[in-house]
Amino acid sequence: MKLSEYLINDVKPLSSTSKIKELQLLFNQSTYSHIPIKDENGIFLGSFFETDAHCFESDKLISDYLYSIEDFFVKDSTLWLDVLEAFAQNSTNIMPVLDKNNNYLGYYELNDIISLFNESPFFFEAGGVLVVEKGINDYSFSEISQIVESNNGKLLGAFVSKIKNDVVQVTIKIGSTGLNEIIQTFRRYSYNIVSGHEEDSYIESLKDRSDYLNKYLNM
Repeated sequence: MKLSEYLINDVKPLSSTSKIKELQLLFNQSTYSHIPIKDENGIFLGSFFETDAHCFESDKLISDYLYSIEDFFVKDSTLWLDVLEAFAQNSTNIMPVLDKNNNYLGYYELNDIISLFNESPFFFEAGGVLVVEKGINDYSFSEISQIVESNNGKLLGAFVSKIKNDVVQVTIKIGSTGLNEIIQTFRRYSYNIVSGHEEDSYIESLKDRSDYLNKYLNM
């Protein structure tokens, strides 16, 4: 689905010549974290944060506080995953959209973009989820794909979910009813299994052996 179908225009950018009380009123009437602002010529300037707006003197002009404006936006050609990243980086629930000539077109709502992510096969297809980790210089997505597919698994998605102390964690969605053989292969390739949302018979086997050994020693 095209992102242009999610473009909204019901909240128009306020002019920098408007008074702060108009900006405050608009925030009171909406649930948005930011409101777009344009200059007297209709050029997009950026967006004001709600908390900042309520700290300003209501009878002053928006132009008196342009030093507080936040300059974030996406282009109408920006991919949805990059749009989602822009939302996260700027802690906002509204994202101004500009065309290639930097003309303001409207905005995206965060919930609409998240819904696109939730509609991806990574979320709605049946399968198991694994989190594996390996040294940052030792892992590769081609190797991860090879491990999954060599065990008749279908890779539905994978992304780097954590990087710390030169160790990378990769979250993997696998369209397979049984993950045990895949888990064992990851171990043979020196991946650590952080979590697996299915029974891991390797761990169960160790537990059974431990229980047996304890019984033997207590005889």
